[in-house]
Amino acid sequence: MMKADQAETVSNVTKRLAGIEAAFAGWKSSLEFAAEKGKFNSRRQVLATAGQLESFSKGAFTAVAKKFNPAGDNQALLAAAKSAEAACVSLSSWMRDSYAPKCLAVDGVGEERYKMWARHFTGANLDLRDTYEWGIKQLEIINERMWSAAKKLYPDAKTLREVADRLDSDPRYTVEGEEELLKKLREFITAAVERLDGKEFDIDPRIRNCEARLAPPGGASAAYYMGPSEDLSRPGTTWFPTMGRKTFGWWNIVSTWYHEAVPGHHLQVATTKINTDRLNRFQRNRVWVSGYGEGWALYAERLMDELGAFEDPGYEMGYLSAQGLRAARIVVDIGMHCGYKDFNGEVWNAESAFKLLHERALLDEISARSEVDRYLGWPGQAISYKVGERFMMEAREDAKKRLGSKFSLKKFHSYVLNLGPMGLDPFKAEMAVWDGE
Repeated sequence: MMKADQAETVSNVTKRLAGIEAAFAGWKSSLEFAAEKGKFNSRRQVLATAGQLESFSKGAFTAVAKKFNPAGDNQALLAAAKSAEAACVSLSSWMRDSYAPKCLAVDGVGEERYKMWARHFTGANLDLRDTYEWGIKQLEIINERMWSAAKKLYPDAKTLREVADRLDSDPRYTVEGEEELLKKLREFITAAVERLDGKEFDIDPRIRNCEARLAPPGGASAAYYMGPSEDLSRPGTTWFPTMGRKTFGWWNIVSTWYHEAVPGHHLQVATTKINTDRLNRFQRNRVWVSGYGEGWALYAERLMDELGAFEDPGYEMGYLSAQGLRAARIVVDIGMHCGYKDFNGEVWNAESAFKLLHERALLDEISARSEVDRYLGWPGQAISYKVGERFMMEAREDAKKRLGSKFSLKKFHSYVLNLGPMGLDPFKAEMAVWDGE
């Protein structure tokens, strides 16, 4: 994201790369200090982290050095990059060989801790059992609609998993090659802005631009978004992890890019960034409440469904798989951490969670296993999407009933976005007194 043609930037990158070895040493010392007091992480998370570090060691930092010094004649930069990669190897080996064997075999954090983290990520006091049961019902509703779309695509399909696999190889719904993917993503974002601006939204000219890039290797399999710089010199950017693939299922990318770009994360984050009249600098640059931010982005997907963006059954299946994933997240995240029983009467675990995500939320095997690791290491975050969307939809329906003919969808969107990030309980209170302007 930094400009590669400035000497100051190259100097900063060199210093940061050179500091990684010391940072990792401090990290290791902290883990050892906690271990001496009998406090350990989950073994699954430690091994996953070791795997990420190992992947970073295979050229990730020398690639950064090459970007900032294509000629390869900056010896200090190259040495710093190599020291960073060596530090990755060292820490990865220690985690895998020395630390992980001592760590916890249990993955879940328990109901008491989970409730605390759920409030942290949603900003709401949730009834976990009620939310869990609601998630199950939502997944059932979504799966029923999935079958309706599936029959339009492949009438002979026996399972939803089969439908997803066939879509992944159907030339009507796939993209070949990274360059073509980037081209389509950028065109898609531009088209979304043109479709919505002046209708359901008034998009400030300063934030109409949103970039699309390929994510660097070593991270999770899910796409993500990074907001613009405070001065807007760097645009908001969506990132797509290729995970080594060359063929991409466009059928399930469409809904995701409404989520990540416009009208999802980009519109929400960038609106917050430029809202200098209402929000202070801390709110604009540092505050993030997952229930509000992810709730808005999932609401954005639902809005596009309401506007007819998924009339093609292939893209409808992609939208529904995204909705199904967020409902399934509620079920497996609460289920695994709180020790609830699955549909077979057994306590939820990593394998049963993987099976649900793979078969009913239609994630491919790599993504499903990556997601399970993510949930187990990040309790409470995964539920924030669907729970947040629930609050958004309830606020909209309440406003429609209260305001009647005075209700404006565009004004509703403007008000929600201009509130800025906040917890879902305060959000609900704010929206309950909105006067429609």
